[in-house]
Amino acid sequence: MEQARRRVRHNAQRRLLQQSANTTKTALGFTRRAAVTVRAASSLMNAVAGLLGGTLLIPIFCLIILAAAVMASPFGIMFSNEPSPGAVPLNAAVSQINMELTDKLAGLQTEDYDAIDIQGQPPDWREGAAVFASKTAGAGDGVDVAALIPDRVDRLKTVFWDMCAITAGTETVDHPASGDSEGWTEKILHITIAPKAADGMRTQYAFSKLQNDALTELLAEADGLGALLGDLSVSQEQARSILQNLPPDLGPERRTVVESACKLVGKVTYYWGGKSLVLGWDSRWGTLRKVTAAGSTTTGSYRPYGLDCSGMVDWAFYNATGGEYVIGHGGGAHAQHTYCTDISWDEAQPGDLVFYPEDEHVGIVGDWDDNGDLLIIHCASSANNVVITGASGFTSVAKPIFYSE
Repeated sequence: MEQARRRVRHNAQRRLLQQSANTTKTALGFTRRAAVTVRAASSLMNAVAGLLGGTLLIPIFCLIILAAAVMASPFGIMFSNEPSPGAVPLNAAVSQINMELTDKLAGLQTEDYDAIDIQGQPPDWREGAAVFASKTAGAGDGVDVAALIPDRVDRLKTVFWDMCAITAGTETVDHPASGDSEGWTEKILHITIAPKAADGMRTQYAFSKLQNDALTELLAEADGLGALLGDLSVSQEQARSILQNLPPDLGPERRTVVESACKLVGKVTYYWGGKSLVLGWDSRWGTLRKVTAAGSTTTGSYRPYGLDCSGMVDWAFYNATGGEYVIGHGGGAHAQHTYCTDISWDEAQPGDLVFYPEDEHVGIVGDWDDNGDLLIIHCASSANNVVITGASGFTSVAKPIFYSE
């Protein structure tokens, strides 16, 4: 445990040093993303130069024009994880759509089946994002996709469902009596998910040459889109507010745990029994899996993989310590509680854990709201995501023994 604490302190010190370079790093990231799509904006640059009579543009002016052109083009998707009022990062938008997918699949699996068979997976989200950007920004009356505000998320949802065909059917199989066993009838639900590839959407959407060229270029930058889908920077407004308002004298272990938890807000759907001891983004998140853990109404059904409440807490501590500490030591919320010391609500600090009665649910204290009430970061089944809420429902608070103070 002491080694894990040293790792947390080292990481905290490193982040403090990096904070002084935040502006520079943002500018470099902006430049890099613009450079990735320079071919798409080169013709516009030539047009601008022509309008200015061939005047030599200073480099910074060129960069501003190039960046503006890129953001207004289908390549603006490369900027979708930049903080923007009312906008969400790309993977949070994907999480919202996965919530719809969860509801659709749940609606198909409500009856009592002896077995459920599911074939296929939703479309590759890198391709889905590329099609969305090309369709939305490349149309004659298109709009930019640099900030995923609610309207853009709705458009992304439309593209997803156009690329994701789901069919279902029921099969009954009669098993005749054999020996001492009686005959029985098996009821099987078959669900088929048929994803459409990006190239097929060119025809379905009747893409123009501009849109086709943009889609080709975006598909060539699939790794860049994949990085956005797995990005864990804190870009949600409420989560960023928590980090900005943390007490300056808060211990480095607590600060790092809260930071880790904030990275998941809005990005990972709820999944009963969902655990992850992966540093960074878990590639399983969002993929369809059968719920095998007992004790839930969702047990036996298929839904996008994510985390449950204790899984989120374990992931936060695991990532805060570089993979050296798991607070639950392999158990759930009750196990996590046993590695804590109960305290009063007045003693609660960011990074402490809060529990429902009988440890049925767990969350991490994030901060206080304007009224002085606690804000809790937790993976809630009711919201089907990692959310920040008040402390309603939580009846006890405890300090993890991991903290050195």
